[in-house]
Amino acid sequence: MERFRTRKALLALMAASGLLLTACSGGGDTGDGSKAADRPGYGAGEPAPAYGDEDGTSEREDLREDPGHLSTFALDVDTASYDYARRALADGRLPDPSTVRPEEFVNSFRQDYERPDGDGFSVTVDGARTDDEDWSLVRVGLATRTSERGGERPPAALTFVIDVSGSMDEPGRLDLTKESLSVMTDRLRDDDSVALVTFSDEAETVLSMTRLGGNRDEIQDAISDLDTQDSTNLGAGVETGYETAVEGLREGATNRVVLISDALANTGDTDANSILERISGERREHGITLFGVGVGSDYGDALMERLADKGDGHTVYVSDSGEARKVFSEQLPRNVDLTARDAKAQVAFDPETVEEFRLIGYDNRRVADEDFRDDRVDGGEVGPGHTVTALYAVRTEPGARGHLATATVRWLDPETRDPHEETGDLEAGALDDSLWSANRGLRTAATAAYFADALGHGDHDLPDAPRLDELADHAYDLADSTESEEIRRLAEAIDTANRMM
Repeated sequence: MERFRTRKALLALMAASGLLLTACSGGGDTGDGSKAADRPGYGAGEPAPAYGDEDGTSEREDLREDPGHLSTFALDVDTASYDYARRALADGRLPDPSTVRPEEFVNSFRQDYERPDGDGFSVTVDGARTDDEDWSLVRVGLATRTSERGGERPPAALTFVIDVSGSMDEPGRLDLTKESLSVMTDRLRDDDSVALVTFSDEAETVLSMTRLGGNRDEIQDAISDLDTQDSTNLGAGVETGYETAVEGLREGATNRVVLISDALANTGDTDANSILERISGERREHGITLFGVGVGSDYGDALMERLADKGDGHTVYVSDSGEARKVFSEQLPRNVDLTARDAKAQVAFDPETVEEFRLIGYDNRRVADEDFRDDRVDGGEVGPGHTVTALYAVRTEPGARGHLATATVRWLDPETRDPHEETGDLEAGALDDSLWSANRGLRTAATAAYFADALGHGDHDLPDAPRLDELADHAYDLADSTESEEIRRLAEAIDTANRMM
């Protein structure tokens, strides 16, 4: 923690010199409908780079937020970063730090937040103190209502864009894709529709939009005939996939493109920005969202994530048949519907109780504070049954009492585009005295975040970070007490990384 303490000392010196360090603050109007509007000191500051910068980067020079101001970000339900890290560790190598995104590690674990009674979100804000001076970890949890099993949802119109390039011949790529699509076809409803587009050096629509009812054999035959070919013209695949989706567009249905690829573009249009622009145009005009499924030991993580971001969707990564079956036969058929479009969160920290804070992760999801209620600015798309968690490192005033923070989530109704908001508050007295004796959800989120920070070489400088062997012990204890297999897999991944580092 010496580097962490040194950086805090530097921050104090800079503050004493009158320097204001801001990563995600802005002069946004909090609005009359928010509880934050009644808090003192919210306003001035430098805005963060808006979500979806053209070059795909985000300002990383200083991740500290300006106390007394705001932190705003687009919601993210991606999990690919964590699953790809586990694949790398299983293959005997550490993941590239550039592929490690803490929010995707944290959001890989389902939280037991209270669910809202109707459509929209619930907001949970809690936290716990660490042993590092006055630093705490604060958790902002957002949850949508779980779909009723077998309940009504709009029909789905899914265009599968499938990479059949030579690299997909590796075990665990196209073979896994075909198996997964076959199982999923049996799980979709008769009034759902699918189309199949393949791409290698060129792209081809092998099956136009086809209703499942009465056509399952035809669809299964098309899946069975998929075979690998040559290069990876991902740009052509994306373009043809969206053209096919537009041609088969169904009013009143959830129209989605599902891209399945190792995202290793090597021929045709490999420029990410031009590929992204095509997706952006179709999204704005037709409301078609993108679901990215990454496969393969070599995987173009950055490109796939940016495609999904620009396509108002999210990404997952699958490495074996168990994960693929869960994604294709459980998650995708159940969650083809959307609960919220352009969802954003804004957290207002009280300057009377908070000295310093910073958001952990969400680096390319930052939104300028004044754009929180600008519904023309992209947010994230969230489906039924999702939970979204954001962690903040927060340094409170010594002996702080009273209000610490207000979290507000804003989203648009998928059908009417009407905006809605929900808020939650946190008081200093509600902070748990110790992080490692806090509730299961907070401990799980903290463990995942500390793990990501270690793999990312400590870029986010979390307070009171344990050594990896200590973190593994915490994770194993948590797995034993909760009898959770997913937490046990996390503990095993931490243990593996500890032996490599």
